[in-house]
Amino acid sequence: VQLQASGGGLVQAGGSLRLSCTTSGLTFSNYAMGWFRQAPGKEREFVAHIYWSGDRTYYADSVKGRFTISRDNAKNTVYLQMNSLKREDTAVYYCAARPTAGSISRWEYNYWGQGTLVTVSS
Repeated sequence: VQLQASGGGLVQAGGSLRLSCTTSGLTFSNYAMGWFRQAPGKEREFVAHIYWSGDRTYYADSVKGRFTISRDNAKNTVYLQMNSLKREDTAVYYCAARPTAGSISRWEYNYWGQGTLVTVSS
């Protein structure tokens, strides 16, 4: 199983980025997908998740209204659209997969991508 995250980069505060995570080696449509992030010196924290069906999503309060998670089961890919970025969004972003239902706990995910760095400048 492989998860490949991409789309990170340097962006000014207030700007936007879209992260992608493409998977292989698993039946993508059977898996919920989550995005987590880890800033330097901090614990990895939950950002958003989406159920296998795509009809249920959940967001951390810190990103609600600014970030949108979506998925394309035909492309085995999950996305994270990030708008109105703030300096505190700077982190390495990781995608993760677990069967069926999403979770806010990183310990409940079976598979992880390698991470993509997002840097927001003021």
